Amino acid sequence: MSRAVNDHSVAPRPRAAIGWRPIVRGLTLLVGLSLSSTMVLGYADLLPQPTDRAAHDAPLSRVGRLPHVAQQLARGASLRIVAFGSSSTEGVGASSLGAAYPARLETALKRALPRLANAVTVLNRGIGGEHVDDMLKRIDRDVLAAGPDLVIWQTGSNDPLRGVALDHFRRATVAGVRRMQARGIDVVLMEPQWCPKLDATPGAYHFRDAVREIGHELGIPVIRRSDLMQRWIAEAQLTRSELFAADGLHMADRGYELLGQAVADDLLQGTLAGTAAVALADQ
Repeated sequence: MSRAVNDHSVAPRPRAAIGWRPIVRGLTLLVGLSLSSTMVLGYADLLPQPTDRAAHDAPLSRVGRLPHVAQQLARGASLRIVAFGSSSTEGVGASSLGAAYPARLETALKRALPRLANAVTVLNRGIGGEHVDDMLKRIDRDVLAAGPDLVIWQTGSNDPLRGVALDHFRRATVAGVRRMQARGIDVVLMEPQWCPKLDATPGAYHFRDAVREIGHELGIPVIRRSDLMQRWIAEAQLTRSELFAADGLHMADRGYELLGQAVADDLLQGTLAGTAAVALADQ
């Protein structure tokens, strides 16, 4: 599948309309008056509440924070996300690029943050068939040059299919995360999908487990996509034919839609406390 890559300037990002900041400041003063959970929940009115289903799915393992995302949201500034990965980021299996998970994520975030709708961007930087070394070669061009606040790095799907050694995958992934963090970018990892083709590949899910372990070791969130997909089927949110493309490897439109929405909800909820703290510090 081919796609056009749009280059973006890394110039300072525009602020949102001034009306957002007084609301943030007013409510976050309440946070400063008390450290109780009820006061933090009062601030939560500024952010969208997750759907019941998304809250139950809890796709991120909450082992880390996203300080730069929290800062952007607290200050009403633009939010730029790079979706970095292979074919299931690019959107193989979807009916169009607009049905791939990065586009679904952008739509969900804009819907949840109407005041910032014109300042939220999710860049699709997925290229089908790539393993970790392929992606490392293009971090400068496709990630760092875009100046993102957050990178969601989907990885570990092609590596077992292409014979990459697990230890090498771990070392290369850690090196890539640290390169991004060194530039002040928040990083979230997305683990491999659950699918028939990986079920039939010996050792494939060791790479899923490695992604989870790396997230824990580095203190960064991990989108547990495999768990999400199995739960959607178990709870009859969609059928297997709606979840998987015909190739037995990639997701289809409905699966990408659920993934984009679940990640958007949890990103916003996961940055709530940090958003409150940053906005209070601006007083």
